[in-house]
Amino acid sequence: MKKIFITGASSGIGLALAREYASQYADENLVLCLVGRKFAALEDIARELESLPKTTCVTYALDVRDSAVLQNAASDFMMRYGTPNIVIAAAGVSRGTLTEHEEDIPAFQAIMDINVMGMVHTFSPFITAMKNSTDAQTQLVGIASVAGIRGLPGAGAYSASKSAAISYLESLRIEMQRYGITVTTVAPGYIRTPMTNINAYKMPFLMEADVFAKKCITAIEHQRRFIIIPWQMAWVAKLLRFIPAALWDWLMRNAPHKERTEWDWL
Repeated sequence: MKKIFITGASSGIGLALAREYASQYADENLVLCLVGRKFAALEDIARELESLPKTTCVTYALDVRDSAVLQNAASDFMMRYGTPNIVIAAAGVSRGTLTEHEEDIPAFQAIMDINVMGMVHTFSPFITAMKNSTDAQTQLVGIASVAGIRGLPGAGAYSASKSAAISYLESLRIEMQRYGITVTTVAPGYIRTPMTNINAYKMPFLMEADVFAKKCITAIEHQRRFIIIPWQMAWVAKLLRFIPAALWDWLMRNAPHKERTEWDWL
């Protein structure tokens, strides 16, 4: 039995991954744990995926900022189904932020709490169980972003959160290697999701979420340490790392900013 725990599963990348796993494991026994904030959406997705004969879905409606509630959900899942093979921290949010606007401070806080601490809260309850697991594969997967490679104007909170996530996942990967627990960092470029649909500017190498999910799962199955998807964006990211600060500032001086829209997670 394959057991996969996914946060952010009610939309976007998390939902695409859940659907793709259900499709790929249609002929095997699969338990999908779907975690998200929207109860009704999770229940609809569970009904959709359980139409496949060997797929079982478990849903938990919660906010990944609440470590105690997430701990309870993880404990309940493991009590019912055992230690998951793969835990995917896909919950994430983005919004345009500007430091000079005092009203943006709650958005800064929420983005850091969800994108970084939400990942910590997701992994923490499973590590001890994974250390003691007899399964051949136990894996922690964090969804970061290419936006974490360099700071993007108008997206200070998001870039900072994804940079922190990349560094956190690298630290975790080194810590877990002695226990045989694989840690995979996936850094998407532009993926068509509700998060990117509001962008009014051109998004190079924009990829459909279902295509991304296929490539992401392949990387997970191959136990990649770090991968940027799509591959074109990986080459861009390699270049970005070596651009001097003065040149980066010049290139970004007129870059478009993500909108400072209101979100229901504030």
